[in-house]
Order: sequence, then structure tokens, then C-alpha cells
Amino acid sequence: MSQNEKSIYTLQFILLCLSSLLFSSSFNMMIPELPNYLSSLGGAEYKGLIISLFTLTAAISRPFSGKLTDKWGRVPVMAIGSSVCVICGFLYPILSSVSGFLLLRLVHGFSTGFKPTSTSAYVADIIPQKRWGEALGMHGLCFGIGGALGPALGSMIVNAFGMNVMFYSSSFLAFLSIIIVFNMKETLTTKVKLNKSMFYIGRKDIVDKNVFPAGIITFLSYTAFGLILTLIPDWSEHLGATNKGIFFTAFTVASVLVRFGAGKVSDRHGRPKVIFAGLIIMSIALFVISAGKDIQMLLIGAGIYGVGTGILSPAVSAWTIDLSNPDHRGKAVATMYISMELGIGSGALLGGTYYNDQINRIPQIIRFDILVLLFGIFYLLYWARNKKRIKA
Repeated sequence: MSQNEKSIYTLQFILLCLSSLLFSSSFNMMIPELPNYLSSLGGAEYKGLIISLFTLTAAISRPFSGKLTDKWGRVPVMAIGSSVCVICGFLYPILSSVSGFLLLRLVHGFSTGFKPTSTSAYVADIIPQKRWGEALGMHGLCFGIGGALGPALGSMIVNAFGMNVMFYSSSFLAFLSIIIVFNMKETLTTKVKLNKSMFYIGRKDIVDKNVFPAGIITFLSYTAFGLILTLIPDWSEHLGATNKGIFFTAFTVASVLVRFGAGKVSDRHGRPKVIFAGLIIMSIALFVISAGKDIQMLLIGAGIYGVGTGILSPAVSAWTIDLSNPDHRGKAVATMYISMELGIGSGALLGGTYYNDQINRIPQIIRFDILVLLFGIFYLLYWARNKKRIKA
């Protein structure tokens, strides 16, 4: 049996997926409840910062996490990411002022700045290249399950026990993720002992130019996610939802159902074709969400959006690794995630600022982002055409 025909479901890969599921549940369970929580603290006008501050530090930390992943090791960097979630979950009930909350959102962003970067590099280390799409799709499926369970579980806990118990529950799930990580085998073969030089970031350490095409698509496509994270909790409540996490559950379930198959398709037929389909479906989803006047239409839009992201995400991740140098996978993955966080943060900040607690503005904000996705489609077509011209 050739290497590419062997099962990818080794113990290492299963542990990795389980750790990511718990990590994803940990920080996602907070998202639907944070807008109202911030309003209760007296900071309703800062709702746009809930996501943008989180993504700001995630983006800033990426060059560091990428360099540490390539030099120090995959496992310790994953552990740092989960540890930040543990600490922040315990601090939210203590720092219960608006300024304290916003500070914690900044610190909490380091979690996603570290763990996903090293996780993607770990996948590339243990999986044959021709099956990266499949493996990243399956890993994304597990991450997505955490994203589906987290918001619903978080809202249930808040309704039954209050916000503080939800924060502590988030810490507990992240702690379980750390336990799993420490039982995983390190895959970096040329490890360097941690030293001060690893924290010096030069211009060449920030981004990997080789993966710019994937980064541009990632940035443009994730502006919509920033809007959704910021606006959908209030929009769901406006339409009569009793559980503000229901949109995220429907979206994530749909995403989970297509990720595995979409990853395999990108392995066989190429990343750009699959990414193109994902962008088209996401554009349709935003139109349905913006036009919906009831919960049923909102959930239909959530499902379509989930399908679109489920198709797009593993293909973009695999495309990033395809374009990267094997010795700089950490930096390449960090570049993709920087683009993702800039997209999410931009969408959240601009959308949240214009929204300003005026519920009637939400549909027009979402419709505007369709234009952003269309720009991504045109860029992808331009890139594919230019690549064919170079080959000819």
C-alpha cells in the first residue's frame, strides 16, 4: 500500500482533531452572548470591538507563532494558544468593567493567533501532500463541530446558570485541550531551544509572499464572517430567536457536513475551482440572510453560508500549504491567518461602527459585503488567467 493510500486517521491526527474541537468550543461558546454582556456593562457602542480587538492581537501574534512553530516546535505553540483561553475564561468575571472586558478581548486573541497556526503545520507534517485537502477538511470538520456546539452550549449555560459559569466552562474546555496536546508527539525534526532571537521579527518573518494569492482570497471572504459574528446575535434576537447561538449552530452543522467531501474534491480537481464555487455560494447566502424576515429564512441563509465556508475553508488552507516552502510552513500558515483576522476584524469593526445599534441597518450592511465577495471572485479569475498565460 502506497503512502497516499494509507489511512490518515492515525492516533496523532485523531488527538489533534479532538484538541481542536475542544479549543474551538471554548472560545466560540462566548460569541453569541458577548454583545448583550457588553451592553449590560454599559459599553453598547463598542460592540464592533468585540471581534475586531480579538482578531487584532491574533493577527499581530501570527508572525511570532509562525516563527516559533518553525523553530521551537508545533506542540508548545499549540499549548500556548489553549492556555490563553484557560486564563481569560477565569478573568472575564473579575475584570467586569468595559475597559477590563475590552482588554481581555485583546489578550484572548492570542489564543487563535497561536494554536491554529501550529495545528495546520502539524497536519502538513503527518499527512501526505496529495491528501492535505482531505485532512484539512476533516480537521476543519472537527473544529467546526466545536464551533457548532460552543455557541449553543454557551447560550444554554447562560440561560440556566449565568455568564460567569459560561466563562468558567470555556476555561475548562480549553484545559482539556491542553491535556490532549501534551500527549501528542512533536513533529518538528529540527527543533531549536527557545531563545530571545525567536521573538525578534524582521520584515521577512511577517508574511510569506508565496502565499499572497491565498491570503487575498482569505481576507476578502472573511469580511463577511466578521459581520456575522458582530451583527447576527442582535439580528437573531430581533427576529424572535430565544437562543442567539442557533444561527451559528445551523451554519456550522452545514459547514461540517460538506468539509470532508470538499477537501477531497480540491485534492482531485484543484483548489481554485473549489474556492470559486465556495465564494459564489457564500454570496447567495448573504443575500438570503439580508432578505430574510423571519427565523426560518435566517436559518436557511445560515445553512447556505455554512455550505459555502465548508467548501472554501479547507481548499484555501490546502492552497496555502501548496504555495508554501516546506521549511516555512509556519510562516505560510501564519500569513493566511493574518489575512483571515484582518478580514474578520475589518468586517466586524466597519460593520459594527455603521450599525451603531440601529437594527434596520443590518440587511444593507450584509448586502454591501456581497460586493466584497464578488471582488474576490474577479481576483481569483484574474489569478487563474494570469497563471495560464505564464505557463503558455
